[in-house]
Amino acid sequence: MAQLTRAIGLMSGTSMDGIDIAIIETDGRSVVKRGACRTFPYDSACRALLGEAVVAARELEDRAARPGVIAEAEAMLTERHAEAVEEFIRYEALERASIDVIGFHGQTVLHRPEARLTVQIGDGPALAKALQIPVVYDLRAHDVETGGQGAPLAPVYHRALASGVSGRPLVVLNIGGVSNITWIGDDGELVAFDTGPGGALLDDWVHQHGSDGARFDADGALSATGKVDADVVARFAAHPFFAQPPPKSLDRNAFSLDLVSGLSPADGAATLCALSAEGIALGIELIGKAPVKIVACGGGRKNPVLMKMLAERTGVEVLTAEEAGFDGDSVEAEAWAYMAVRSRLGLGITFPGTTGAPYELSGGVLAEPSAA
Repeated sequence: MAQLTRAIGLMSGTSMDGIDIAIIETDGRSVVKRGACRTFPYDSACRALLGEAVVAARELEDRAARPGVIAEAEAMLTERHAEAVEEFIRYEALERASIDVIGFHGQTVLHRPEARLTVQIGDGPALAKALQIPVVYDLRAHDVETGGQGAPLAPVYHRALASGVSGRPLVVLNIGGVSNITWIGDDGELVAFDTGPGGALLDDWVHQHGSDGARFDADGALSATGKVDADVVARFAAHPFFAQPPPKSLDRNAFSLDLVSGLSPADGAATLCALSAEGIALGIELIGKAPVKIVACGGGRKNPVLMKMLAERTGVEVLTAEEAGFDGDSVEAEAWAYMAVRSRLGLGITFPGTTGAPYELSGGVLAEPSAA
């Protein structure tokens, strides 16, 4: 067996609700031994600052620029990640010297691959120095600079993780702030792309219209009491994005709550669930060969209304990650750990079928503690 590398992955997704941390051991290829995982929520001040950075980033033309609030958010984000990793190490009684590398996603504040521009804030060298562990960061940039979409990046890990799941073709679905799918063929062929809104719009809607400061639709409680507006879904499905062949990716703010303005809180929530399910179903239809099953990861899998709509709309068996033997909250963080290892080995993390890269590409920047 090839030598295993122990890696920690850090993910702060488009929902901006906190930091997911996971640890794995892997050879960077087919062997993956999953370890502990934990989530460290952001407080309201952190979420607000990140939200301000996302708004400010709309004016960026230079991916290295960190004006004003963006610099402030990057410093905060890096500090929070260092604190979270320190707590994770203590809680799991890990020996720091046993951790070979950290995969650091950072926070996406702007994603415009059509302009060859993607910005993830997070200071990799500062994190490496604070933790005294090598850090691989900025994993999207090389793909985008080469003409790829820079997303989704997790498909290479989905393929390794799903090796024990029967049935092909198989779709691994991530319902985060934005939804994306990984289609895995009989021979391991990968096709992957963003399909449309995931939970970000629903979270924003609930935050605006829910009670008691709720930040998401827990257990689909609000969605379950509403009625889907079919006209809104039809207008949504007519958007040119859904007919566009892959590869393709989306910024978190590519769609807005204007879609459901004027609806009641419950009807808006139900309709936003339907929009997510519709986008996913249209994406699967684009591939042209239906999967035998869908394995759903990400926060959206916890919304039973969305899961039911997805099964009805696709006609395919939909499993939660847990039913397939995964941890749906840690898959993305595990993927970043896995890709950090592949990056250090010079192995591909993006492919023509996943991001539209011109050929299989590695990526990422390595920050050594001694060089930080």
